[in-house]
Amino acid sequence: MAESSSTALSILPMSLNTDAFLRQTAYVVGQLVNKHKPDRYRQVTRTAFDESDSRNVTNQETLQPVLVSLNLVHDTRRTALADELSHSIDYSAISTSLARYCGSSPIPSLEVLSDRVAECCFELYANLERLSLMITRPHTLLHGDSIAIECEKTRDAHGPSRERYLIHNLQCQTIVGINPCERAEAQRVCFDIILTRLKRYSRPFDFRGLARTVFHHVQGSSCFTLEALASSVAHTALLEAGNDTDSVTVRAAKPSALPLARAAEVEISRTLRDFQHHAKADGLEPVCSQPRATPKAGFLGIVPHPSLSSLLDGLQPRNTIPYKHTAALALGANLGDRFANIELALRLLEAPTGGGNGPPKAAVINTSFMYETAPMYVTDQPRFINCACIIETDMEPMELLHFVKEIENTVGRVTSFRNGPRAIDVDILTYDSLVIDSRPETERANLDNLADQLVVPHPRIAEREFVLRPVNDMMPDFVHPTLGKSIQSLLTELLASHPQNVDPMYKVMAFPRYPLPTSPGERSSSPTLASISPVPPTATYWKFPPSASNRNEQLKTRIMGTLNATPDSFSDGSLHNTIPAAIAYVKSSVAGGADIIDVGGYSTRPRAEYVPPEEEVSRVVPVIQAIRNAVLDEDGKGTASSAAEIADVLISVDTFRADVASAAVLAGASCINDVYAFTGPDYPLTTASAEHFLTMRAVARNLVVPVILMHSRGEASANKDYSAYAYAADANGRGAVLEGVRVELGDKIEAAVKGRGGIRRWLVMVDPGIGFSKSVEGNLELLRGAKVLTSDDIAGNPLAGYPQLIGTSRKSFLGAILAREDPEGPYAGRETRPDERGWATAAAVSCAIQQKAAVVRVHDVLELGDVIRVGLALWD
Repeated sequence: MAESSSTALSILPMSLNTDAFLRQTAYVVGQLVNKHKPDRYRQVTRTAFDESDSRNVTNQETLQPVLVSLNLVHDTRRTALADELSHSIDYSAISTSLARYCGSSPIPSLEVLSDRVAECCFELYANLERLSLMITRPHTLLHGDSIAIECEKTRDAHGPSRERYLIHNLQCQTIVGINPCERAEAQRVCFDIILTRLKRYSRPFDFRGLARTVFHHVQGSSCFTLEALASSVAHTALLEAGNDTDSVTVRAAKPSALPLARAAEVEISRTLRDFQHHAKADGLEPVCSQPRATPKAGFLGIVPHPSLSSLLDGLQPRNTIPYKHTAALALGANLGDRFANIELALRLLEAPTGGGNGPPKAAVINTSFMYETAPMYVTDQPRFINCACIIETDMEPMELLHFVKEIENTVGRVTSFRNGPRAIDVDILTYDSLVIDSRPETERANLDNLADQLVVPHPRIAEREFVLRPVNDMMPDFVHPTLGKSIQSLLTELLASHPQNVDPMYKVMAFPRYPLPTSPGERSSSPTLASISPVPPTATYWKFPPSASNRNEQLKTRIMGTLNATPDSFSDGSLHNTIPAAIAYVKSSVAGGADIIDVGGYSTRPRAEYVPPEEEVSRVVPVIQAIRNAVLDEDGKGTASSAAEIADVLISVDTFRADVASAAVLAGASCINDVYAFTGPDYPLTTASAEHFLTMRAVARNLVVPVILMHSRGEASANKDYSAYAYAADANGRGAVLEGVRVELGDKIEAAVKGRGGIRRWLVMVDPGIGFSKSVEGNLELLRGAKVLTSDDIAGNPLAGYPQLIGTSRKSFLGAILAREDPEGPYAGRETRPDERGWATAAAVSCAIQQKAAVVRVHDVLELGDVIRVGLALWD
C-alpha cells in the first residue's frame, strides 16, 4: 500500500500583492475551466469579490489580504527513499503558478476562491487526488479578528460535501458570571464560531450578518454560566444560518476570569435538533437569551426582539419542495391591462401541476420594483411596464424556455414584428451562473436568429436600463459571467452614458379595482387558469422616482385622507362613524385633493378599547361600500362627475387583521395599511407574531393589493428605548432611532418580499411610524432624517428604494412641543387638543415634503394639501 501524508503550504500576504494573487488565481482557473467546458454550458469564471462580509461596505473594488493554506495529500514513500525533488510536491512551483497569471476581475466570495485554488492544483498535479484548504480573511469584522472557509476537495467530486465557515475571536461585552462584580459590570468575552454546512447554497455565506447578530445577542444577554452563554450563541448562530442540517461549534472564553490562567473557556457543539430535543425534554428556556432589564451605561443596549426571519425559520417549513436551480426572469407588457398581465404570468409560473394537485414547476423567491418605461428600438408604441423576478426550479434551461413561452401564450401574447407591442414578454436573463447558447456554433455571429433559442445571460442585458434596474433591485452584486462586471456596475455605466434628454423611467405601484366585476372578461381556456386565483383588473397606478436620489419635479406627493369610522379615535373619534358623515368627509377630501382615503375601524391610540374583528368589519365595510356606491346629494346638488370621482377614489383599509383586510378589499378597498407590518400587536415578537405575519402576507399576496407596512413596537406610547442602536449615531444626522427603524422594519420588509410566498416588491410602501414607540426627540430625529431610511446610498439597506408614507397629523409629539415654555420669550407653553394642532402639523408636513415623502397622511386634506402644494414648489 502506498504511504500518504499531508503536506501543508501557506501562501502568506507579505510582499505578494494579495489582490493580484486573487486576480491571478481567477485567471488561471478560468483558463482551466473554460478549456474543459463545452461552450454552451460554460461556468462563470470572471467575477467580483463579494463585500457583504467586509467591515467597510463600499461599491469600490479594494485590495484585501487573504491567507491561503493548502494541505496536499500525496505519496511520500518514493521521495523518502530516493530523496529526490522530482517525486515531491514543488511548493515554490505551486506558489509561482498561482501568482504567475494576471486577471482583470476580482473574486466574488471565499467559496469561489476555494474552488479555483483547488482546480488549479488538480490541473498542475495530475496525480493529486485530494486536498484540504483554508482561506482566511483578516481585519474583516468590526469586532472580530478574521473570517475563514475550510473544506476538503477531491478530484472526482462535483462539489464540496462539507464546508466550515469560521469567525475567529469575536469580542463582545456582556454580563456573565456569578460573582457580584461580574453582575455589576459587563466584561469581555471572546468567541470562535465554526459553522459546518453539508451543502453549498447559491449566495455566499454572510459572515458579517452572522457576526452582527451574535454580537448584539451577546451584548443583550445576562448569563450566570459560560456554558449557558455559549449554548445561546450556538442557538442564535443556527437560527441566523437558517438551515436544519447545519451544525455549529462555539468556543467561548473569559480572558479576565482567572488571575493565574489566560482564560476560562468552554467549547460546545450543537444542531437545531439538540435545542428542540432539550426544550421538549427539560421544559427549559435559555435564560440568558432573554434581554437584561437594564443595559449598563457605556455599552450597547440590546436588539429589542428576535428577528422575524429567525421566528419564521422556527416554524414548520412552509414549502418543502427543494429546487436545484435559480434563474432571473424579466417581464414586460405594453398591451391590455399591463399590470394584470404580469401578475397572471407570475401566478402561472407557480401554478400547480397535475391538474392542480401536483407541485409547481417553479417558485418565485424575489421580485423587483416595477417600472414604466418608454419603448426601445421601436418607439411608436405604448409605454411598457417592466419588472423582474428570481425563481427556483428543477427545470433544465431549454425546458424553462419552453415553459415561459407557454405562459406567454396563455396570458395572450400574439406574435407581431420584432420589438413590437405585446401583452406579455418573459425573458430568461440568468440561469445559475451558466453561460448558455443553444444555437449551433456556426449561427452565433449575430442576434438575429434567437427565435426558440436560448442565450444566457441575456445578450442585450447591458444595454437595457429597463432590465438592469429591476435586476439591480434584487441582485446588484451578481457578476455577469461573460462581462465580468456586477449588475450594479453595468447599470452605473449605462446611466453615465445616457444623453441628457433620455426619456426617464418611473417606479410604479398599481392599485386593483375591487369589488371584482360580476362577469369577468373572457380568459384563456387553458386548464392551468383553473388552479390559480383570479387576478383583479387595475384601477389606476402611481408613479415614483426611479431612485431616492433623483426625484423628478413632475412627480407629486400624494395625499391620504384619514377617515376614522370609530367612536374613540384620538383625534376625530365619533365624527365620521356614520355613513352620511363618512361620505361627507370623503367628498370634501376628494375636492381638496385627496388621492386616497384611509378607512379605519380600530383606534391605535394608547389604551384604546378592544374591538372584536366582527365589529371592526361592521365599521369599515359599510363605509367602503357606501363610497363605492356614491350618488348625488338628496337635494340634487353636485354633479355626476363629482359622484364618479368619489366612487372611484382609492381606499385603503387601516387594519392589522387578515379577516378585516380581506373583507374590506373584497368590498372595494384597494390597499392595506398595517401599523404592525403584518406581525400583529405583540411586542417583543413571538412565534404568534410570525404566524400572524404569514397569514397577513398570504392575504395581501392573494388579493394583489399594495400594502403600507409601518414600524411600531406594540402600544404606541410604550417601548421607546433605542439604545441598542447607539452605534449608528454620526455627524450626518443618523441616530439610534433611525437605525432602529431601518433594522426592525427592514427585517419585516425583507421577510414580506423575499422567499416563497412573498408579496411583490412593487406593492410595498413603508411608514417609519412617527408617533409610535418613539420619544418626542426620537420623532423629530426620524422626521428630519426620513429620506435616509430609504436611501440607495447605504449598502445593504433593506428599505432602499421603497416609497415612503409619513403621518404626523395632530399627533401627541406635536402637542408636547407646543406645551414647552420658550426660555427666551414670553410664550409659556400651552396644552392643545389634537384638532388644535393644524399649524404644527403643517410644519411637520413641510418637512416630510423636504424629505421626499411619497405620501403624507393627514386629517385636514384641503389645508394640508395647500402645504404640500407650496412645499413641492419650494423643495423640487
